[in-house]
Amino acid sequence: MRPDDWQLTEDVEDFHARAGDFLRSRPALHNTPLTTLRRLRDRKANAAVTEVTVFGRLQSGGEVRAAFYRTPRGGLTLTPLSAGQAAALAAHLAALGHSLASVVADHDTATAFAEAWQRHTGAAPAVFWRTHLYRLVPPEPHPPGRSRIAGTPDHEQVVRWCRAFCVDVAEEATIAAIDAGHWADTRFADKHVTFWRTPDGTPVSLAGSTTMLAGMVRVDPVYTPASLRGRGYAGAVTAEVSGAALAAGATDVVLFADPGNPTSNALYQRLGYVRVADFTGYRFTPVPTGDGMARSDS
Repeated sequence: MRPDDWQLTEDVEDFHARAGDFLRSRPALHNTPLTTLRRLRDRKANAAVTEVTVFGRLQSGGEVRAAFYRTPRGGLTLTPLSAGQAAALAAHLAALGHSLASVVADHDTATAFAEAWQRHTGAAPAVFWRTHLYRLVPPEPHPPGRSRIAGTPDHEQVVRWCRAFCVDVAEEATIAAIDAGHWADTRFADKHVTFWRTPDGTPVSLAGSTTMLAGMVRVDPVYTPASLRGRGYAGAVTAEVSGAALAAGATDVVLFADPGNPTSNALYQRLGYVRVADFTGYRFTPVPTGDGMARSDS
């Protein structure tokens, strides 16, 4: 791979025009870039973008073979790369003077990139996130129960439960954004939320889902308060949201699951989800500069 095979831009519409078909070609595997790109395009259309995201696409033989985006805070997200491609990209970004706070990708890509980034910059990688990616194979029979789509009067409860979910999974950045009153900046703000409720109408669990993109819907988050767990509520609401996505025409219904939570992994497999990939995130330790100050975008 030559350095000039990677085409970089700060124009989200240009990136969408050139790399959109590639991302839509594997919507399950590319679910995060697809939803992030949609959110950034919407924010630009609403004049809500104030910081620059860098986008890159790997061009070969006239076709896009891979893509990445780097957030203003230094978080890099990659589509799958070979070990050689990941190492070459790390060298290229380091040579251009980019600094990174983290990288997230499928496990092999993230590991190859993190190791190469350390060789070129000295920044030591440490794992901060691991997850399994599942794709739904439609289950039978559909679990019985009652659901209700959350509306505007439910906003306070949705925010409260999403924050509680983030506490459970140690998603500190989102907790801080919610506590600061910046709900609109969180990854939950544009989700469609469904409650599972008991016969008397009391909400006992929720599941969110993304807007369909390239036939893909991601179920996220799934949350049941601790005192109500173990009663099948999470399974019921997940099945309901998954079934609704299929009924709406989705071809790829996906979700992420914490590898350290055997209960949720077993639940999703019982509902018909099949594991298709593993993802890993590495956070980079800032490298001291010559004046003794640490340099980082985090």
